[in-house]
Amino acid sequence: MVRFAFLLLAPLAAQAAACISASPGCTEWITFRSGPARSLVYRTYSLEAKNANITRALIMVHGAGRDADNYFRTATAAAFLGSALDDTVVIAPRFASNDGRGCRDTLAANEVNWSCNGDSWRSGGTSTSNDDLTSFDFADELLRKLARKDAFPNLRIIVIAGHSAGGQFVTRYEMANKVHDTLGVPVKYVVSNPSSYAYLDATRPSEDGAQFRAFRDARNCTTYNHWPYGLEGRTGYTAKIPDDQLKKQLVSRPVDYLLGEIDILPLGGFDSSCPAMAQGPTRLARGEAFVKYVDQKFGGNQKATVVPLCGHNARCMFTSEVALPIIFPKD
Repeated sequence: MVRFAFLLLAPLAAQAAACISASPGCTEWITFRSGPARSLVYRTYSLEAKNANITRALIMVHGAGRDADNYFRTATAAAFLGSALDDTVVIAPRFASNDGRGCRDTLAANEVNWSCNGDSWRSGGTSTSNDDLTSFDFADELLRKLARKDAFPNLRIIVIAGHSAGGQFVTRYEMANKVHDTLGVPVKYVVSNPSSYAYLDATRPSEDGAQFRAFRDARNCTTYNHWPYGLEGRTGYTAKIPDDQLKKQLVSRPVDYLLGEIDILPLGGFDSSCPAMAQGPTRLARGEAFVKYVDQKFGGNQKATVVPLCGHNARCMFTSEVALPIIFPKD
């Protein structure tokens, strides 16, 4: 009887515990194509070793501060609260940047240098060190790695989530990526409190957000419909994707929007440019308007969840009671 019990428990004992410290011991390199270009991720379990216990993956994209370590802490805290540490591989990719001025991340040998400021890395723009790599290629590489049956044979869903600038990344990656239907594993997207969205036509919400019409200040705000705020003038990953394909993918792919109830102040890198202000006066208003826009004008069935008592704070958003079942969906 003792020997039988040992045989039952042995596979469980062999399974390593989740690595939840935002330290080098919980990191791994993602190599692009045949190398040597690479980028760093924090992760709770190896992305190479076979792990039959994993049924879910959460990719958490950081904000403009490029603080993947803090977002890894937030994601693992959420996994703990959601009782998901044992069956979920949590990943936080780092879009490191060093331009010698505004961004001074320390880059390892062959580490890809992503753009420092602006919209490039959060909208599929090219790397500053590798002209043939875009930020969306990084996400593609992660998805393909997760979908490998030799590593995660029982994986049933991948969730890609991001807050603030990370939310901008996720909303545009959702509509643009080329691997969604090729993985053999369902992918879901969670967009939290971005400053802007990519509109599919030249209309914008009225002042009260009740209807959509031609933007009244288009003459003075000439870039209001340029990528990443609209579909005109796209560069990088999305440049060669037809408009109709982007529209179809945005509407058809599963996405949840998390909007902070009190994310109504121009704080935390709030985009106050004229193209962003054309989408609404606050992040909350912009999110509510965009979901209504996609549903009413293009027949979408997307959902926005307002997170009570949260402002522009990733930890508050992703560890909230209403968010946990969204980022850790059950079968």
